[in-house]
Amino acid sequence: MIERDELYPLLFDPIYVNVMWGGDMLKSHFGRRAPEADVPVGESWEISDRDDAVSNVSNGPLKGRDIRSLIEFYGTSLLGDKFGGGKFPLLIKLIDAGKRLSLQVHPDEDACARLPGAEPKTEMWYVLAAKPGAKIFAGLRSNCTQRQFLASMDSSDIENCLQSFASRPGDSYFINAGRVHAIGGGNLLIEIQQNSNTTYRLSDWGRVGTDGKPRQLHKREALDCINFTDRVSPRIPGVSGNSDYNRKFPIINRCPSFRVDELRIVEPWIDSTDKNSFHLVSAVNCTMRVGLGPRSTEVAPGRTCLVPACFGKYQIGAEAGGKEAVVLKTTL
Repeated sequence: MIERDELYPLLFDPIYVNVMWGGDMLKSHFGRRAPEADVPVGESWEISDRDDAVSNVSNGPLKGRDIRSLIEFYGTSLLGDKFGGGKFPLLIKLIDAGKRLSLQVHPDEDACARLPGAEPKTEMWYVLAAKPGAKIFAGLRSNCTQRQFLASMDSSDIENCLQSFASRPGDSYFINAGRVHAIGGGNLLIEIQQNSNTTYRLSDWGRVGTDGKPRQLHKREALDCINFTDRVSPRIPGVSGNSDYNRKFPIINRCPSFRVDELRIVEPWIDSTDKNSFHLVSAVNCTMRVGLGPRSTEVAPGRTCLVPACFGKYQIGAEAGGKEAVVLKTTL
């Protein structure tokens, strides 16, 4: 291992997940060459610390080391004083939805206390690209009663109970635990979430899996998680217009699990970790260089790098070809 004062912005090898609803936008939009498989790729786990999916560093002297061993060795030097121990607290994914995902919900802490093995999961989505007609379904409509929802669960009428949005690049969605949601086909998203893989399906729209059988639903658990009083719009409209100076827009700033800012950069952006939290820097529309001097890392569009909490002052620079460079910055 290298010394703590030599830590640098870390990239990780993507972990690709093959699913029946996967699409082709990771390849067409980012030029990703995922392993060939009979089932398309639907997710790229960019940073993961799950027992069955632990990310490995892909750059610099720590190349090949897994994130779990780094946390054990560097601890708060890597993740910051807010880190309470255990696994990496977040899971960063790219979602490539060729077809509509199932209608689902995630549990909060209270629901987890009632559901054995469940982990709380709040997440946010940022739309990277969308095909014509792509939609996002998230939250219940204000005029949908709980009775109507329950009566529609086994039919296509369930869609009439959901808030529906035309998908636009640059828009974000806050999917707090307990909020019913589904990603429509034709979307490429970055998903920032608590480190959890607990998902309860309410409906799979009548589809069958690769084995010809319907996928498992979890109606009892899902109904135990849904917050039927939550009718707030989850959509956070994207930034409009351009500028000749750097700008920062808070996207998620009241969530106890993570904070996300959108940075619009026209000249080098100066930032600093403060030992409270690591920073995650996700490149949206162009290649970035993140770090300072020799301890810097090139970050391609769609990739996310981890700036260690002990790093201090760093710079984000980009060659955006005359347009604003767009970056998502995530902290605890």
